[in-house]
Amino acid sequence: MTDQVKIMILSGVREQGKDMFAVQVNDEIFVLDAGLKYPDSTLFGIDLVIPDLDFFEQYGDQVVGIFLTHGHADSIGALPYILRKYDIPVFGSQLTIELAKITVRRENKRCKNSLFHVIDAETEIEFKNANISFFPTTHSIPDSLGIDVHTPAGEVVYTGDFKFDPSAAPKYRTDLDRLAEIGQKKVLALLSDSSNAEASLPNVAEQDIGDYVTNVFRNANGRVIVAAKASNLIRIQEVLNAAYQTGRHVLLTGRDLAKIVRTAMNLGYLNVPKGLLMRVKNLKETPDEKTVILETGQMGEPLNSLQKMAKNRHSMITIHKGDLVFIATTPSHSVETVVAQTSDLVYRAGGTVIQLGKAKHTSGHATGRDLQLLIDILKPQFLIPVIGEYRLLEVHKDLAIRAGMDKDNIFITKNGDCLSYDFNQKRLYLTDPVPGEDTMIDGSGIGDVGNIVLRDREVLSDDGIFIAVVTIDRRKKKIIAQPQVTSRGFVYIKANQQLMRDSIELIKKTINNNFEHKKFDWTEIKQDVRNDLEKFLYRKTNRRPVVLPVVMEVNQNRHRAMQKRNNKSELPKKETHHPVDVNKTGQRIIKKDK
Repeated sequence: MTDQVKIMILSGVREQGKDMFAVQVNDEIFVLDAGLKYPDSTLFGIDLVIPDLDFFEQYGDQVVGIFLTHGHADSIGALPYILRKYDIPVFGSQLTIELAKITVRRENKRCKNSLFHVIDAETEIEFKNANISFFPTTHSIPDSLGIDVHTPAGEVVYTGDFKFDPSAAPKYRTDLDRLAEIGQKKVLALLSDSSNAEASLPNVAEQDIGDYVTNVFRNANGRVIVAAKASNLIRIQEVLNAAYQTGRHVLLTGRDLAKIVRTAMNLGYLNVPKGLLMRVKNLKETPDEKTVILETGQMGEPLNSLQKMAKNRHSMITIHKGDLVFIATTPSHSVETVVAQTSDLVYRAGGTVIQLGKAKHTSGHATGRDLQLLIDILKPQFLIPVIGEYRLLEVHKDLAIRAGMDKDNIFITKNGDCLSYDFNQKRLYLTDPVPGEDTMIDGSGIGDVGNIVLRDREVLSDDGIFIAVVTIDRRKKKIIAQPQVTSRGFVYIKANQQLMRDSIELIKKTINNNFEHKKFDWTEIKQDVRNDLEKFLYRKTNRRPVVLPVVMEVNQNRHRAMQKRNNKSELPKKETHHPVDVNKTGQRIIKKDK
């Protein structure tokens, strides 16, 4: 039988986050990462976005495992929704697996422990058609790994999120020797991180970042309030080190802290000197110049907490004059506006703001030079830029061409693309697509919110809703009661009484016209009311609210008949008098008529 090798782009290209890819070798499929992304402002009411779960519906019986590169939400966030229905083994480093368990059990407390398997950089797993091995990478969380899938056509290498930093601590350091060893083999395809491809300047070494954070703390005269992602463990370690070196005590706050940061502490991935941490009850008695407040969370949560502190709405902390707010992680483009708004609120409250991302060029992702260096080490036959928006994929492609790759061997893909390898012609080509749509998570609903619902939510947010209620008798072809109209998010009703009265007259005219000229049809009468109201309201206001007509029916004859029956039932019944006797015990005995 001829071997078959396919590379499936399930999610994570032309977007930021939601990473999930797969390699199929004959009848086995190896899934690489299973992440989520947080919604932008266009996804009204959506909590999370995950990859298309239809893939597991169609190919679940062929999936032999999910292999994780690191413990951030963009790599593990979709696991709760996948494992809710499918018992698929999950492989990752010790910290990654512990964070994956926390993530999964938040949604599914009954998930089996036996599904999770801890591996390390020395592990090689043999399957029927392929072998899976790993190599250490540098990222903002320790124990990050790249994945090497050994197939009959050569190595398929997936980097996950990575960068090069020779000064990184041992638990964060890329193993260049291991990469060189993989490069000595035939690397068929490289799936490489594109998130920071536009960066022309090198990332500042983490050792220099640590020194900078220490100087910020040393020069602060009052409290230091740090905002950081809970999963950015390298930054949290630098904050703890800086506090210790400047004689400050640290108060840990934030919703995710107890689960993520405490787990890292227990596993030895965070070094916390004895006596460094304090509790809330010690906050008042600790001088401001000896205090660090570490606010952590996911995505924009630390910024939301800072806003509450600045507005005096936080449950524990209020920003006051002399406080320094240190935003310790580089914000994504989607939250830059929130950062600016938060900074404004902090200054209004009397504090000051320092952003690490503005002072130092730092990122957990590879720069353009890093990407070219990786290509030079691995010498892949084909390159598939992943993990990044479209422009970043194109920049990555240009970098690869300048590094000596043939442009025809670089594939700019979209979610759902499937590349198959032709063993005879030694080439990759696009074949039948796989499921690659977004799955929206809204509350407890998974995938039940689609484009139509989102479009309605967008319209509602723009121009509001206008509701018209009318009761008719279709047999007599007449309106029984005066139509009622109301609106939400459209106009202020008390100031637009004439508009409301004109709308009522229009509804009556539309319905009477329908009665006179058309055969009665529920759908048609509602559509007539909707169309006429939409045109009228736009002509009067230049707005297009969602018009919701509610047409109810009452049958007058049936109503009168029911009323007569009700009236009869309410008439007093004719009383029947029975002779009454009293026995010797004093009980009343009713003697019924014979």
